[in-house]
Amino acid sequence: MTATVTPDLDRFPADVRDAVGRLAGIAERTPLQRNERLSALTGADVWLKREDLQVGRSYKVRGAYNTISRLDSTRRAAGVVCASAGNHGQGVAHACRALGVHGAVVVPGTTPRQKRARIRALGGDMVELVVTGDTYDDAASAAAARARDTGATLVPAFDAWPVVVGQATVAVEVVEQLGRAPDVVVLPLGGGGLLAGCGTWLRQASPGTRLVGVEPAGAASMAAALAAGHPVELPAMDTFVDGAAVRRAGAVTYPLVRDSGAELVAVPEGQVCTEMLELYQVDGVIAEPAGALAAAALTGGVVRVQPGQTVVCLLSGGNNDVSRYAEVIERSLVHQGLKHYFLVEFPQEPGALRRFLDDVLGPEDDIVLFEYVKRDNRETGAALTGIELGSAASLPGLLARTQASPLRIQHLDPDSPAYRYLVRGGAG
Repeated sequence: MTATVTPDLDRFPADVRDAVGRLAGIAERTPLQRNERLSALTGADVWLKREDLQVGRSYKVRGAYNTISRLDSTRRAAGVVCASAGNHGQGVAHACRALGVHGAVVVPGTTPRQKRARIRALGGDMVELVVTGDTYDDAASAAAARARDTGATLVPAFDAWPVVVGQATVAVEVVEQLGRAPDVVVLPLGGGGLLAGCGTWLRQASPGTRLVGVEPAGAASMAAALAAGHPVELPAMDTFVDGAAVRRAGAVTYPLVRDSGAELVAVPEGQVCTEMLELYQVDGVIAEPAGALAAAALTGGVVRVQPGQTVVCLLSGGNNDVSRYAEVIERSLVHQGLKHYFLVEFPQEPGALRRFLDDVLGPEDDIVLFEYVKRDNRETGAALTGIELGSAASLPGLLARTQASPLRIQHLDPDSPAYRYLVRGGAG
């Protein structure tokens, strides 16, 4: 069991005020914008805090700069190192360049190219980019080893008091911009730095505000920590929401989140993708998966709010690689029940495919993938077939026709190993 750390909360308000001063002229005072779509959907007065418009397109610069700017001259001379899924690295890179401190940013191989390019651009000659491992935790281990070997200061992405304090400045801005404390604040949750900071500040400044932390369903490490009574390591996780995919909650952030009174909810990755597309197509907002996480909890019905309430959702990041949109669309369609995959065993004879089209497909169904997986023998051959439906309500009819067909047809469950191998690992 990892021991948790409980900071001295008596100095928290003073530390936050100090962070607000340090960040003046460095971090943007990002807009707080009313969102018509989310307001109409929920009946509440929903506002988006646009941290996707922040320096580095993420709130992470707040905690990073607050941490590095507090180092004395000796520690600055020794340099800094951090692990990042991409956004924290951009904040560290910007801080290093602004303060003249040499740094190294360690990212996993899953970090999108767009984020890597931005780290290099923001850091310039002051920052070295190191790519290692497949997950954030792999990068964190490598960064910690580099800090031990070189004497550089480790700048955690979330699990340190100065980082938590820096992220709390988001809540300060929200209340100042709104002119009052909101009824509900919905925040994305990965390692917990943002929720720990904003939650602790709101608990002191506005105890009546309802606080909700939203985790990706495939990486709910803070919920696991609360259930266990201490941070625990997830045995497996989905890294799609890379900005919030953390295997273990922090020792500093865990008790702060626990004591903040925040509700924790989890949102399926497919719903995050659907909200990303809505933000883009309706609101003209480019959000990365973690950036859309809080709003997805509202649109997916995971978080219920009362009509007339003032609700603030943090749009935490806008660093989305355009090459990922194919997967975003795919996951969204599957989540909405509009796209399904089947293994169809065809007899090797003329007219077999025509019979499948005539007897199985509905009038609004469309084949979007048809790929032979293997050839069992001379008489039959299996094909991976992707079908996009005109409506999710037509699925029962399609399944009934597959069962009535003389062909052997297997519907692939999105949670099954066969689906992950054939669709996501192979043809998908």
